[in-house]
Amino acid sequence: MSQSSALIHTLKQQLKLQGVTYAMIAQALSMSEANIKRLFASERFTVIRLEQICQLINLELTDLARLYEDSRQHITQLSIDQEKELIADTKLMLVAVCVRNHLNFNEIISNYQVSEPECIKYLAKLDRLNIIDLLPGNKIKLRIAEDFHWQPYGPIERFYEKEIQGQFLKSGFNQSPDLRLFLSGLLSEHSQQIINKKLQSLAHEFTQLHRQDCELPLQQRRSIGLLLATREWEFSAFTPYLRKQENIT
Repeated sequence: MSQSSALIHTLKQQLKLQGVTYAMIAQALSMSEANIKRLFASERFTVIRLEQICQLINLELTDLARLYEDSRQHITQLSIDQEKELIADTKLMLVAVCVRNHLNFNEIISNYQVSEPECIKYLAKLDRLNIIDLLPGNKIKLRIAEDFHWQPYGPIERFYEKEIQGQFLKSGFNQSPDLRLFLSGLLSEHSQQIINKKLQSLAHEFTQLHRQDCELPLQQRRSIGLLLATREWEFSAFTPYLRKQENIT
């Protein structure tokens, strides 16, 4: 379904919800009911006519667009097989990361050794995986939900652990504006829950800033990695010196 058809479908749903019939629209616009039916059947609306119909149910055109966007299915997770397909092809993974970072078609082929036919092929695959909508003119629209996450310890997370995590932490983090903080201490379960909530809040803020900055030119953005982690932990070199706790009766 094209975007224009989907927009008209959303309008029909809103008219039905508010009990507005073709006859009522015809009377309000001084048209025959038959003409209104033909208008909806052909989906050939002028912007002015579309706005007039929206006004009958107190909608702005921007409201209609928002309702359409809200009605679209946004994926929260890929299947195991879909994740395997992503990591099986390095260039496919590269293009997926690019679109996740809101690079357009021209920016992808200009900044990476991906030819136009290759890029179209990979974008079509991402469309099939429901990660994006590939629109006319090679326009890209993301379909990833706010709470999107990888399969817990699935193919992507295992790939990250094996190929990326060590590489990321190998840095000395000594170049501005790099930052590495490592803290350890004895905390209660309640205190650890507080730390976890703050980390989740920071992750949410990172996502919001990422979305905000996608409006900037690519030249003003840099690829940034952020690792958040907390777990019960003991330095392995200390482990041999731990005393076994004796049961007290």
